[in-house]
Amino acid sequence: MPEEFWWIWMTAAAVLVVVEILVPGFFFIWFGIGAVAAGVATLLGVGPVGQLGVLTLVSGILLILSRKIAQKITKPQPPGVGADRLKDATGVVIESLDPARNTGMVLIDREEWRATSETGRAITKGTKIQVVRREGTHVIVAVLKEETE
Repeated sequence: MPEEFWWIWMTAAAVLVVVEILVPGFFFIWFGIGAVAAGVATLLGVGPVGQLGVLTLVSGILLILSRKIAQKITKPQPPGVGADRLKDATGVVIESLDPARNTGMVLIDREEWRATSETGRAITKGTKIQVVRREGTHVIVAVLKEETE
C-alpha cells in the first residue's frame, strides 16, 4: 500500500516540475519538491494526513524562503525608465500646438514628440513646456511655470 502512494507522489512531483518548466516564474517547483518529501514520508510509514502535512510544510517553507531571497536579490526599477521617463520632463515647442488643427510637436531630451496642450489652448513655437503625462504616442504638456510668471 505505501508503495502505491509513493508512485502517486512521484507522479505529482513530475507533473509539477513539467508545469514549472512551461510557466514563467518559480512557483510550482516548490510544490514538486514538497510532493517528493511527501513521497519519502510515505516510505517511512507516515499516514495520508501526515503526508499532506509534509507537502504543505515543505512547500510553504520553500515558498516563503524563495520569496525572501528573491526580494533581496531583485532591485526595484529606478524611476524614470521607459515611458515613465517623460513624466515631468521639460522641453520646448518646435511646432506650435494648435488644438483646432490637432498639430504640434515638442522636443524633449533630443526626442521629438507629438504633443497636445493640457488646457486645450494653443502654445506657440519656442515656449518651454513640461510633460504632464503620456497617452500613446502623444505627450500632454503644460506651459512651464517659469514661462507663465
